[in-house]
Amino acid sequence: MSDASTALGVRLYPDLVERGGLAPALIETATRHQLDLGRVTAPEQGRARFTCAEVHSDQGVVCVGLGSQARYFMVDLRVDGEVQARGDAMDLLQVAQMAAAWRAGMTLAELTTRFAFMEEMKHRTAPVVQVG
Repeated sequence: MSDASTALGVRLYPDLVERGGLAPALIETATRHQLDLGRVTAPEQGRARFTCAEVHSDQGVVCVGLGSQARYFMVDLRVDGEVQARGDAMDLLQVAQMAAAWRAGMTLAELTTRFAFMEEMKHRTAPVVQVG
C-alpha cells in the first residue's frame, strides 16, 4: 500500500490517492474547471502532506482538511491566522470554486451567501469592565 493510500484511506478518497493527495487533487480540479487558486501548498512531511491543503491569497488562507469517518472536506478561511468562516463540503469542486472566489476578492458576507456550506464565525469582543 502506498503512503498516500495509507494516509487517505482508499475507501473514502480513492480519487485523492490516485492524484497523490488533497493538494494535487485540488489543483487538478481547479485547472479542469478553469479556476484560479494561485499558490496551493501542503505540509512537506507526515500524513498531513496527503490530507491537508492551503490556498494562499492576499485576503487570507483557505485551509482544507479531510473527514476521517466519512467523505467530506473541512474548510477554514483564515485571515491573519484567525478563522473567519468555516464549513464542510461534500464536493471538491465546491471547495475550489469557493477558494477561487475568495482569492478574486469576494467578501465574507458574499462568500457565505453564495456558498451555503460556509458559515461566518461570530467573534465575541471582550466585555468592557467599568470601574467606578
